[in-house]
Amino acid sequence: MHRRHFLKSSAAVTALASLPRVLRSADVSGERKFRTVLIGCGWWGNNILKEAMASSACEIVGLCDVDARQLELTLKHVAEGTGETPKTFRDYRDLLDRSKADIAIVATPDHWHALPMIAAVRAGAHVYVEKPIGHTVMEGRAMVNAARAANRVVQVGTHRRVSPHNISAREFIRSGKAGDIGMVRCFVAQGGGHETPLPNVDVPKELDWDLWCGPAPLRPFNGGDPRNPREGNGIRGIHPRGFRNYLEYANGTIADWGVHWFDQVLWIMGEKYPSHIYSTGGRPIAGDPVLTAKEQTSNAPDHQLATFRFSRFDVQWENRRFAGNNVSKGEGIGCYFFGTKGILHLGWREGWTFYPVNSKDAPITEQAHLNAPDFHNIRELWADFLGAIRTGTRPACDIEAIHFSTNLSLLPMISMKLGRSLQWDGVREKFIGDPAADKLLRRDYRKGYEYPKV
Repeated sequence: MHRRHFLKSSAAVTALASLPRVLRSADVSGERKFRTVLIGCGWWGNNILKEAMASSACEIVGLCDVDARQLELTLKHVAEGTGETPKTFRDYRDLLDRSKADIAIVATPDHWHALPMIAAVRAGAHVYVEKPIGHTVMEGRAMVNAARAANRVVQVGTHRRVSPHNISAREFIRSGKAGDIGMVRCFVAQGGGHETPLPNVDVPKELDWDLWCGPAPLRPFNGGDPRNPREGNGIRGIHPRGFRNYLEYANGTIADWGVHWFDQVLWIMGEKYPSHIYSTGGRPIAGDPVLTAKEQTSNAPDHQLATFRFSRFDVQWENRRFAGNNVSKGEGIGCYFFGTKGILHLGWREGWTFYPVNSKDAPITEQAHLNAPDFHNIRELWADFLGAIRTGTRPACDIEAIHFSTNLSLLPMISMKLGRSLQWDGVREKFIGDPAADKLLRRDYRKGYEYPKV
């Protein structure tokens, strides 16, 4: 029978002490409110903005989106939440020029993370940017360098670093209770199947599709209406919310979900980068990608496998968009830490469970403590962000730490594209003896956009 009293143990006390300082002292009375802007007013951007408004430390002064329909919805949310009427913008450059922002939230699709974040810190704003931090490795390095040069706090939305059950799992493993860790397996299994091409349609009058594509290639439009809950979940194509499976704008499941679990591995194990990477994958179930003048499908793999070699352990990754049922212990998502004293499954909604080597010993379980309605801990991460700004310290999900985590989701894409294993020099951020792979650490931007200088 599971023992569910772990919160009363000494390890849980240590985990509580590890929570961000601002969770224990969040009084903001009498302080000037931070002038806050949102770049990217979609579903997830509104989740972050909600916590900014709830903190009572932020004045919402500007909203930016290339889709007027999303601006309309967000304006309504701000009015209902604070009574404020922020100015609206289509171009983030106009927003930054005119808003005098203290804080900028960047919640755009992945291909639009780097340029607004860099522009925001150069304009003097602290930034909360969504994960993965960039579309390519060199974008991420440019973002880190820009944050350091401007001396701005940049928090990344890998909120699991402040989730109570993730903190206690880290303490459990680092204290030696799982023994020596020799291997970690990260995974996510989702439903899906064969993919039918969707028709390309006229761009809605409210949407600047050319600006949405921005520095990335310009594909035909196939999307829905963010005001329609059914269409807003991404089932209708690239925009809204379907972009993650189009490789021009994101890097598939390994970058969407994988960055969270890779981040947990690096954070728990105290590592920054692997020495070897190999990945394979494809679309045997979804089918070959389609892109014609009339119709298109996504082009991300429907499954992907990756292996990483670190100095003390190996890491495996697996994702698939078919056979989404969970056939192993715990959830169909998370990571297993395999140690000499047992196996710890670190999950999402079900917390974590440690299975001792001796099957006669009862498993130890810690339940998750997540916030409704999205089952995440954005509130705690936003509080940590504000605390870092006030104290001038590094936040829990500092841009450089998550740059390393993001790289673990990007390097396998290069290996898969080239069809071979790669050796990685994490200090120089170059492949060893492989100039062809080095060329894929960045990409050409579309005419009119300049790739950020590293």
